[in-house]
Amino acid sequence: MPENTPATPARQPLAALLALFAGALAIGASGIFVRLSETGPTATAFWRGALALPFLAAWVLLERRHGARATPAGGGPAAPASPRDPLFLWAGVFFAGDLALWHSSLLLTSIAASTLEANCAPIFVTLAAWVLWRERPRLGFLLALAGAFGGMLLILAPKLGAGGHALLGDALGLGTACFYAAYMLAVARLRTRHGTAIVMFNTTLVFTVLLLPLALQQKFLPDSLHGWLLLAGCALCAQVIGQSLIAYAFAHLSAAFGAVALYVQVIAAAIYAWLLLDERLAPVQLVGGAVVLGAIALARGFQAPRAPVTARVPR
Repeated sequence: MPENTPATPARQPLAALLALFAGALAIGASGIFVRLSETGPTATAFWRGALALPFLAAWVLLERRHGARATPAGGGPAAPASPRDPLFLWAGVFFAGDLALWHSSLLLTSIAASTLEANCAPIFVTLAAWVLWRERPRLGFLLALAGAFGGMLLILAPKLGAGGHALLGDALGLGTACFYAAYMLAVARLRTRHGTAIVMFNTTLVFTVLLLPLALQQKFLPDSLHGWLLLAGCALCAQVIGQSLIAYAFAHLSAAFGAVALYVQVIAAAIYAWLLLDERLAPVQLVGGAVVLGAIALARGFQAPRAPVTARVPR
């Protein structure tokens, strides 16, 4: 994913938007990998990071060898990726909490319910970006946010109405949303001064190390080659491809709008569950998918202009 080729102002946001949607589609498959995994939920999260690290390290070395640094959102040269930047640590901490809670939630409640709850993160992101970075959302943007949430409820209405999912699993899903919102805000800030590759490598290294002690208390190793392939697929699809594309996109889109577009994960998860787990989509779910996509398009039109980088520094 080279970033040394300058893009025109008109094309750069479009490329970021496409990267965001592609990343959301990739991450949407992560719930399937967790469900089918032969290891414990936190162990699966650990292997997601551990198996992704070699690919992310190769990406960092490739950028350095070609003398290319990803252009940060501010438009200037990327800052040296010092491991002393505290946001690397915090982004890794937030993502460790996100994965630990969400993977556990997926085993206690339905994939649909857990995905819905985890994707409440945009609500927290929009409010936090408003307070910290002065990205005041327009009324049309808030209406689009409400429309996207309503569309998700339509998608998940049949499963949520059926009941039977554990209260603990739902609570963990909502906790996931809080951690993921904090992670997205941290990555959006990191991408104003660092390239995508080093952001992804450092944050992945941090959360992998943090999850290891918890992972060792569960079933740590898969029983078969198929189990290892599932772990590798989760690492490549969700972490290397999905999170990297999203981290790239956050350099060129506001944190609030980027979070709304991640509702695509819910649609993707529903489709994957239908194709792979025979969880068929009801007509109301198809309508909900159309509502979500329409809301995302509306949000694009009402996206608040990005403030200058110097004005986005939290007080």
